[in-house]
Amino acid sequence: MARLARFRRGPRARALLCCALAACLPLGIWLDGAPLRHVAQVALMSLALGCAMLWWARRRLLLGQGGTAPASARNSELQARLDSAIVDGEFCFHYQGKFDTAQLRLVGLEALLRWDHPHHGLIYPNAFIGLAEQTDAIAALGNWGIDAACRQLAQWRVAGLPLVPVAVNVSARQLCQPHLPDFVLRCLQRHAIPPALLELEVTESCCIDDMAQATQVLCRLRALGLVISLDDYGTGHSGLSHVRMLPIQTIKIDRCFIRDLGSSGCDAVIVASTIAMARGLGLQVLAEGVENGEQLAQLRRLGCPQVQGFYLHRPAPAADVAALLAAGAPACRVTAPQHGAMRRGADAQ
Repeated sequence: MARLARFRRGPRARALLCCALAACLPLGIWLDGAPLRHVAQVALMSLALGCAMLWWARRRLLLGQGGTAPASARNSELQARLDSAIVDGEFCFHYQGKFDTAQLRLVGLEALLRWDHPHHGLIYPNAFIGLAEQTDAIAALGNWGIDAACRQLAQWRVAGLPLVPVAVNVSARQLCQPHLPDFVLRCLQRHAIPPALLELEVTESCCIDDMAQATQVLCRLRALGLVISLDDYGTGHSGLSHVRMLPIQTIKIDRCFIRDLGSSGCDAVIVASTIAMARGLGLQVLAEGVENGEQLAQLRRLGCPQVQGFYLHRPAPAADVAALLAAGAPACRVTAPQHGAMRRGADAQ
């Protein structure tokens, strides 16, 4: 933006505008003595030409000499490398704990995807999931995640650590693949993991093209003994429809309703009604994005049974989660509301 500002104030902008006006100068001479209407038309043509030339120059400045925007070039690079990155083992999980609100006992972990890029360092999923969804890489990445979670559970078991269910996100494209339950079963058998220790999270805002196929796949997965969760509840256009049609067992209330829970009566009503609905349907409910003690206290008052967020546990590599598994509780057990908000929104990425 600084370069663009300098361009607008610089001599090149003035030169381009002068060129545009000069291009129309012969027409102005030719129209000398012509009706005022014709002169006005030429003036407008001159102005339009000058604006077009300025737009073209600005575009070239923003896109760079190669004609590709820096962000677009990075996206193209990442997208082209996705398949090889999966094969080369560049992806990993950071794990974030889930806790009950009554005793802050560890009840599960969510596996959050990271890309350990050899040149760009650690990349969060908001920078590449959208790119993967444009190709078949999203299904391959999702399948990798299921196997990686099972493998990590097996490694923790070998280390003698107590195990809790690990949740992995699945994409809409995976849900439309009839062979997904067979693949999941093979992963569980390969690593000797009980199905109840693997949880699959379906994002509520994802667009499922074939709802009938997705429902059938999820029913088969649930029949295997897996837990099915509806993630980011309240952010999509078909939340209640998903609750009614999909064989889910847990609703995860999106962080956007938790952020201002203490000050927004509207958010409190939405959260309370969601908890009541889940209880009436016999579903578990978890609030995401808990970042301070006031939010935790309010969720306790509303009767929310489970929570997740930076206030209790930040996402960490598998090696650093061993202490959490061994303790079964946050490193600093929280018993009363405390001040001090965490960085917002990052623990969902």
